[in-house]
This record gives sequence, structure tokens and C-alpha cells, in this order.
Amino acid sequence: MNIAVDAVAILRRAKSVLATEASAIAAMEARIGQAMVDAVQTILASRGRVVVTGIGKSGHVGRKLAATLASTGTPAFFVHPAEASHGDMGMIAMDDVVIALSNSGEVAEVNALLTPIKRVGAKIISITGNEASTLATESDIALDARVAEEACPLGLAPTASTAAAMALGDALAMALLEARGFTAEDFARSHPGGSLGRKLLTHVRDVMRTGSAIPTVPLDATVAQALFEITGKGMGMTAVVNVDGTLAGVFTDGDLRRCLAKIGDIHAAPVADFMTAHPVTIGPDELAVDAVGSLETSRKQQLLVLDANQRLVGALNMFDLLRAKVV
Repeated sequence: MNIAVDAVAILRRAKSVLATEASAIAAMEARIGQAMVDAVQTILASRGRVVVTGIGKSGHVGRKLAATLASTGTPAFFVHPAEASHGDMGMIAMDDVVIALSNSGEVAEVNALLTPIKRVGAKIISITGNEASTLATESDIALDARVAEEACPLGLAPTASTAAAMALGDALAMALLEARGFTAEDFARSHPGGSLGRKLLTHVRDVMRTGSAIPTVPLDATVAQALFEITGKGMGMTAVVNVDGTLAGVFTDGDLRRCLAKIGDIHAAPVADFMTAHPVTIGPDELAVDAVGSLETSRKQQLLVLDANQRLVGALNMFDLLRAKVV
């Protein structure tokens, strides 16, 4: 069923919401000051965890803040204030820091926790839109998230206020990330199932072929023997190794075509005469994503893997990297 709508009014309202929320967030920049520094220092000095609490829309913002903190180096979890009043206060310890969110700062369920939290000995950081509220004045540190107006045309639905609180929480989380020296590798360890985790945690040794799966012929092999190895291992190449296991070169499908253009009988032709010496290689401890870069730069499809003594320990190609989902 088609419903008649006023396209002009819809776009006007949508743009107004975005403008109002953007303005609310931008206005907070000038108000960021010592309280943010104190909040970061307090959390860094804490030997416990960050406990985030809030109810309603502030609770949803709080859950997101706890998740952001936890994934960027600051152990954190969310506690619902109503549940905290009925037993979950036991999850808060004296070494913890509690971040409480409330736009009005006068939510009964949140403020009911202030005295028990102080009795435990935990520090309280508030994110509120009312600096004169009970929550703000009873907190050890109050972060100012006030907004001039909501984006809701009725002035009722939390919109600009939740956007501002979320942005201020992100600012705190990112300031902590930088202060901790949190790196992309640290982030990957918190996201092992994501694409970034795979790229930063998967090493060449995790995806390379080893043992009998590596196409290999000795330096005194013939081109025919090399062709047999290439066909049997299905990598489009074979490594050519010295007696001590070090790499002498690589013989590829391309080398075979060049060989056939020069000679007719490959049965007695030494592979050493047609191999590519000093091929592109990589170490087993390198990141698999670096192997992708090497293949793209060299325009090759395969890589041989050498240990610190230049001995052949593995081989991989682009298909191996695709299967590992690092491409």
C-alpha cells in the first residue's frame, strides 16, 4: 500500500536533526577541560575495572561505552542500575571506577547507587547534561554533556543529548587508548574474529604449506623432474634446494615455457640452467598480510618461506591467503 508523504518535509526534518546533533557535539569541544584529564588519570590509576551504568536511552549509550572501552584496552562492563540495587552491587569493588550516565542527573535508579558506591570506595565519573544535578555534584568527576535542545520536534525524545553523551564517551575512550599506547595489534587481539584480527594476528607460519606439501627438487634435478613436482603439488612452481636445504632458486610455469622455447628435450636439461635464482621469499614469523603485499608488489602468485638460516620451511600462494581470509 502506497502512503502519500511530504518529501520536502521529510528531508527538512532529517537534515534538521543532523544539524542539531552535529551542533550539540561541536559545542562540547570548547567545554572539554580539566575534568577530562582527571577522568583519564583516575581510570589509568585504577587497579580495577570500569563499571558503566545508566538507564533508558542513557543505558543504551552506557552499554556502547562499556563495549568501546573494553575493546580499546580499558577493561569495562555494564551494570543495570536496577539490578545493581538488587544484588549486582557486588560486582563493583573498591578499586573500580564507575561511569554513570544520565542526562537529567536526577534519575532515581542511578542516584540510588551513589551512596553504596561511595561506601565500597569506588570512584564515580558522571556524564550528565545537568552540572547542578545530584549525580554531577555527588560524583568525583563530572563530564559536561549538556545540549541546548533535543533534535526531536516535540523536544521530548532523547536525540541530541544521547548523541552528545555517546560522543563524549568516545572522546574519553580514545583519550585512554592514546594514553595507554594502545596499538592496532592490541586492537586485533580484542577482535580475533574480525578481518582486522585475522590480518594482524595471522602469520605466514599459520597458512603456509609444510613438509611433503612443499614442491621441492634438488639442485641437480632435471627440468622433467621439476615438471613432475610442479604437476603433483599444484602450486605452479617448485623450489630448487641445495644439499644443505638452503634455497638455490625457484622453477615456475613461466620458466618452463621459456625452457621449451629454447630446447626440445627437457628430460636431460638441468633445472639449474633455467630456474630463477634469488626469488622473492618471506619469513615464517612475518604477518600473512605482508605476504599479500609481497605477492602484489612482485606480481607473483607464490612465495617460498625461509627460516633465519635460509632453509626452506614452507610455501604459499594467493589461494592459501584467500582461504585464511587475510585478503
